[in-house]
Amino acid sequence: MSGSTPTAVPVVETRGLGKVYAEGSEAEVVALKDVDLRIAHGEFVAIVGPSGSGKSTLMNMIGCLDTPSSGTYLCDGVDVATLDAEGRAALRRDKIGFVFQGFNLLPRMSALDNVAMPLSYARVPPAERRRRAAEVLESVGLGARMHHRPTELSGGQQQRVAIARALIHRAPILMADEPTGALDSKTGQDILALFDALRREGHTIVLITHDAEVAAHADRTCTMRDGLLHESAAVPHAGATEVRS
Repeated sequence: MSGSTPTAVPVVETRGLGKVYAEGSEAEVVALKDVDLRIAHGEFVAIVGPSGSGKSTLMNMIGCLDTPSSGTYLCDGVDVATLDAEGRAALRRDKIGFVFQGFNLLPRMSALDNVAMPLSYARVPPAERRRRAAEVLESVGLGARMHHRPTELSGGQQQRVAIARALIHRAPILMADEPTGALDSKTGQDILALFDALRREGHTIVLITHDAEVAAHADRTCTMRDGLLHESAAVPHAGATEVRS
């Protein structure tokens, strides 16, 4: 790439990434095959594919939840292979926020405390944890509901709490695994609109889905089939800046 600047460094870059489970045995499964992927800062990318296609394995690699069998993964410029388990955990904490289909909220804790909880592992003082949690809940439209428990919130509100929790570390990458799967279509659209707003604010969003209509909200779509990545051209998106890789 010519004319590169420091901001041109991808937040996610894989080179020839491969993953083989039970390698060398009769049960060997090749989950990823030579995956090359570059995602720029502030880009909204959807990874789509049916069950068993490799999209969840790729998500685990990007999220530093698993290690590849071959190839290279650079997360915000850091070669993950150079890190030990503690270093990978720190990278995951500081660089990646996760949003899952099932919300994964603690039922006995308020929305505020659910969002603030990850900061306790970073030894952030309690008052600062609650201040930052309140701030991020306001940003996702839940300022008036922050003292409610999950059972007192709708599904869409619970997912907003989960998104707020993913944002609490101010990580550059937000990974969303089927984030609308447990929601009705109207609430799902509201959550996708929130992702659109977050992207406009500069967040990088990686969305894992099997739903082509959900994927259509992204700037770019990558399709997984039999462990191979097939990338589409960037799609013009309202308010988006075109990103070339």
